[in-house]
Amino acid sequence: MSISGVVQWFVGKPVHPVGPDGRMALSDHLRELRARILKMTLVVLLGLAVALVYFDPLFELVYDPYLQAQKSLPNGATEATTNGAGGGLMLYLKLCGLAAVVATSPFWLYQIWAFILPGLHDKEKRWSRIFAAIAGPLFIAGVLLGYVTLPKGLEILIGFTPDGLTNLVEFNEYLTFFSRTLLVFGIAFEIPLFVVLLNLAGVVTGKGLGAHRPWIIVGVFVFAAVATPSADPFTMTFMAVPMVLLFLLAEQIARYNDRRRARSDPNAGLSPDEASVL
Repeated sequence: MSISGVVQWFVGKPVHPVGPDGRMALSDHLRELRARILKMTLVVLLGLAVALVYFDPLFELVYDPYLQAQKSLPNGATEATTNGAGGGLMLYLKLCGLAAVVATSPFWLYQIWAFILPGLHDKEKRWSRIFAAIAGPLFIAGVLLGYVTLPKGLEILIGFTPDGLTNLVEFNEYLTFFSRTLLVFGIAFEIPLFVVLLNLAGVVTGKGLGAHRPWIIVGVFVFAAVATPSADPFTMTFMAVPMVLLFLLAEQIARYNDRRRARSDPNAGLSPDEASVL
């Protein structure tokens, strides 16, 4: 295959005429999808190569929460290990692969969004841009909070080890625990944003959220207790309290949107077939 043919795989331009409303032939959609997947794969592989060069700083970043927890425990209570002849290699690949996926996420998320965008209406495009602008910082804030609370969670979990035993923490398993904890915190901070989107879609109302506020708060703490991998009160509280505050903010935004919608609705929210109380 020629170089120009390979380049065409990454371009994905339609070969059939595009309709006035932007509609494309199915083969052109598949061609575009293939091009975007190849671009995402190439960028992630490049990110992996860069991460391998900077393995030591990445390792220190991931290892630091465990070291902080280790300092708070009795001497000899825990020790980090790696198992098998290929354990070190798997650690390199797993850590650098995770770093590559996270670091290149703006690019591959944009590729997904750009593939879906032409099929959205103008209003949907506007809301998707707003969602993307808010969701990113919220997710990062959740990840940072998860990183800050991780040492305390590790200290509590390892502290359950009976006296006389040494808790051997296999680092590949620790890396899975590390990434899962940060992911859970990041996703948890997105939930109030989805509540606002449900209100914009007319599924829930601000008044309804206010009526169920006590149960929502209880549900948030139950979710935090189940979702946090360490399952300790300290980490649970650090997740639940910001979520409750974000839910209260989401409720106020929903109430404001309901009032705005009622003012712009000539029927005051009533169905044309529904009798007014007047």
